[in-house]
Amino acid sequence: MRILAFESSAKAASVALLTDGVLTAESFQNSGMTHSRTLMKLAQDLLYACELSPAELDFVAWANGPGSFTGVRIGAAAAKGLCWGRELPGLPVSTLEAMAWNAAGADGVICCCMDARRSQVYNALFRIADGSPERLCPDRAVSLEELEAELRSLEGPIRLVGDGALLCWDALHELVPGLRLAPEHLRQQRASGVALAALEALRSGAEPDRDGRTVPNYLRLSQAERERLKQEELRQRSIP
Repeated sequence: MRILAFESSAKAASVALLTDGVLTAESFQNSGMTHSRTLMKLAQDLLYACELSPAELDFVAWANGPGSFTGVRIGAAAAKGLCWGRELPGLPVSTLEAMAWNAAGADGVICCCMDARRSQVYNALFRIADGSPERLCPDRAVSLEELEAELRSLEGPIRLVGDGALLCWDALHELVPGLRLAPEHLRQQRASGVALAALEALRSGAEPDRDGRTVPNYLRLSQAERERLKQEELRQRSIP
C-alpha cells in the first residue's frame, strides 16, 4: 500500500511516500518560497525519483489543519486535485496529530504547538505509549496561560514540537517543570508524520474521503471572516 502525503500547514512544505508502512522517500523545503510554487513540484520530483506514476498510488493524505489558512488550503487543494484526477481516495488528518507521530520515538507527553497569533497557540497533547501517540485532548486554540496551567498538572517530560514550540518555550520553560524543547529535526511539521497518521487512521477503520467534501479544520475564523462578522454586527446595531 502506497500513501503519498502533503504537509503545507506552516512555513515549510514537504511531501512523503509511505510504502507498506515504510518511509520510502520524503522531500522537505523551508526556504520561504510559497507553497503554491513548491508543493506540487516536490511531489512530482519525488514520484519521478521513486519511478512511480500517480496511478500507482493507493491513497493521498494531507494535513487538514489547524495551521496557516493559506497553507492548509494549498495542501488540501493539491491533494484533492490529485485524488480527483486519478480517482484516488483521500485521507485528511490533523496537523497536530501528524506532528506527534514525527516525535513518537520520545517518551512522556508531546505538546504540539502552532502559533495562532492573538496570544494563542493551536495545540493538542499526546502521550507516547509503545511508540504511538495517544491523544489527551482535542485540537484547540488555547492561550499560553491556559496551556501553562494544564502542563503544570502533568508528570514526566513534556516535549514541545511545532512551529510554535519556541514561542511556548520562551514563555513557559521557567514555569513548567519537565518542559523540553524537541530538537530541530523533530520539531518541524513534516509530511512523513502525515503519512503515518493516515496509516494509523486506516488501521483504525477510518473511512477515506472519496468525494473531496472534507473541509479544513481551521479551529478559528479567518481575519477576513471576523472582520465581515464585525461589520455585519455594526450594521445591525445601526438599524433603528
